[in-house]
Amino acid sequence: MTQTFDIVIVGAGLVGASLACTIAVQDKAKSLRIALIEAGGDAQHFDGEHFDPRVVALTQASQKLLAKIGIWDEVLQTRACAYRDMHVWDGEGTADIHFNCAEVRENHLGHIVENSVIVIALRKKITGHSQITLIQPAKIVSLARGTHVQIELDNGKSIATSLLIAADGAQSKVRELAEFETREWDYGHKAIVTTVQTELPHQATAWQRFMRTGPLAFLPLTTINQKHFCSIVWSAEIELADELMQLHDAEFCARLGFAFEHKLGKIIHAAERIAIPLRQRHAKTYIQPNIVLVGDAAHNIHPLAGQGVNLGLLDVAALAQEIERAVDRKIPLADFSILRRYQRQRLAGNLMMMSAMEAFKRLFGSESLMLTWLRNSGMRQLNSLTELKKIIVKAAMGLH
Repeated sequence: MTQTFDIVIVGAGLVGASLACTIAVQDKAKSLRIALIEAGGDAQHFDGEHFDPRVVALTQASQKLLAKIGIWDEVLQTRACAYRDMHVWDGEGTADIHFNCAEVRENHLGHIVENSVIVIALRKKITGHSQITLIQPAKIVSLARGTHVQIELDNGKSIATSLLIAADGAQSKVRELAEFETREWDYGHKAIVTTVQTELPHQATAWQRFMRTGPLAFLPLTTINQKHFCSIVWSAEIELADELMQLHDAEFCARLGFAFEHKLGKIIHAAERIAIPLRQRHAKTYIQPNIVLVGDAAHNIHPLAGQGVNLGLLDVAALAQEIERAVDRKIPLADFSILRRYQRQRLAGNLMMMSAMEAFKRLFGSESLMLTWLRNSGMRQLNSLTELKKIIVKAAMGLH
């Protein structure tokens, strides 16, 4: 027997669950029946000195979306670390750039939050929305299109919907089954992700050192029992990343401290390391009849600026707004004018961010002495241009 829903969202991670909740809190969309299909189980809970290795650097725009859903206060009470400063420097030269929230008259630049903290809060919120049906664990195995999209799940259930939304990540099964074309290539890097304890406090600062072999970021986490913690993302060429992954913990901490120029003193301890191959991927179109891509299913970028989740939440805000507009004007949800408006809002901006990240990677990955000199000169000049820095900071925070 086939169940019918107005909207089916595949993927109940941060982006998919946020989209379901954003639609559900809209007054004009209260009557919509939403199915949320998740392949995995519940998010793992981390507490004490154990942190989720996956963290997100949330902009103020993303925080406003989570506040609208009604979970931001819970996220703050659970565990989140505000950062007021950002310090970026060239490991192959002498130039650096310093951004401070006071320059734009804000209390902070954003928050570093563990992925699981947000997902757990979202799942709790979902249980309070009777219009959302969470189906898990379940994987989509096939889809067929007519006036509706017919979806078959691996648990034997059959679901029909007029609007199927793929929020199932970089390896999107929906994108594959619907044969969306993508442009993609390997970066030749792996990102090593873990939590480290540092000798010195992080000073509520997000730190990033650019090296020829790839960028290294230290992101501040909550201080616990007077111990100082950071989440690190070390993007390195594959050969170097494989070498670093094979090191014993003490050797890895020593190498990490050296690469970071001991800005926070000695690296006392590192949790389990995860290595993620990095691949640039962008769908040529985000829409097909009755199907839409959001988040990493549509665009997967280099983590050097920590913008992946924020771009996904901007997708959520834009698509939810178009769905509300369709309901208000009594237009079918899958009407192509609705889907086109969403794509027009998001595709160009995402592509621009991806191009900027690729340019950064190439610029800092170059061994050219001329480029190194130009890079350092440019960074020094930018650091002295207060008004231009304000524009950059506001853009990075999602403020207009």
